[in-house]
Amino acid sequence: MDFHVVNIVFQIIVFMFAISVHESAHAWMADKCGDPTAKMLGRITLNPLKHIDPIGTVLLPAIGLFTGAGIFGWAKPCPVTPQNFRDPIKGDILTTVAGPVSNFLLVAVSVLGLALISIATPTGKELVRNIAQRTITDTTSVLMPVVWLLYSAVQLNVLLGIFNLLPVPPLDGSHIFRHMLPDSIRNIYDSVGIIGILLIFTFGGRIIWPLVNPVVNFVDSLLLKI
Repeated sequence: MDFHVVNIVFQIIVFMFAISVHESAHAWMADKCGDPTAKMLGRITLNPLKHIDPIGTVLLPAIGLFTGAGIFGWAKPCPVTPQNFRDPIKGDILTTVAGPVSNFLLVAVSVLGLALISIATPTGKELVRNIAQRTITDTTSVLMPVVWLLYSAVQLNVLLGIFNLLPVPPLDGSHIFRHMLPDSIRNIYDSVGIIGILLIFTFGGRIIWPLVNPVVNFVDSLLLKI
């Protein structure tokens, strides 16, 4: 199969799984903190159909794939009723953090999978070392698509985890940052959601890649040392 087609398929698979885990983590933590809203709406599930947002999950990723910029986007926001939290501030922060943390856990699982493949066989070691240097090995080994898929999961989940922690409304990071602000400033901060989205689309790349690249490079260095 053509390299470009395989890459698109793997990006879609990884993206849909990553956002499903992310939103399920939000919903699960909200329920643990006293708010069953998302759970009752069936959002604690890895079924991506439950999390699809027309713009963030369909249109924007399609544009990224079509233009070659790469897949990126978001899922339908997890519904939360803050009044249900036993501790409103703690509940909001824990529910918020659960999403990005789930992405970093997926990174850890993917790296562990790559490490095991590298240790298991000489072929696996070569495949992992090559992909850590951003090279796809021309081979018929069944390990190649597995390695490729896991490495794609590393890259995308690092991106999603860090991106969502940015303190820009309506991203997850803004839910944490807002609790550090005085009430008067917090009210203004909460009302700039549309401005936050515009800032993300205008300057997001200049902010996010300098944060993402060092993390991915660190993972590459670990894989090369195995």
